[in-house]
Amino acid sequence: MVYTLSYQMYKCEHGLGAAEQRAADARGGEAAAAVRDVRVGLSRAFRVWHRGRAARRAAGAVTGSGAASMRLLSSGR
Repeated sequence: MVYTLSYQMYKCEHGLGAAEQRAADARGGEAAAAVRDVRVGLSRAFRVWHRGRAARRAAGAVTGSGAASMRLLSSGR
């Protein structure tokens, strides 16, 4: 619902009724749960991405491709 600014100011000055306070608390709880779910999902995605990146880096070290490029760079000096 959209309230006029004067009504919102009145509500702010005089406080919310019990039913309105419960509804506001419920909306706040739902929003907090949604934020938590997004944060957990992003942390899982980042962990999986980070592990894959570390595995690729380790595979590159095993094959020696990283060492060869380092030798090329150092020989150019």
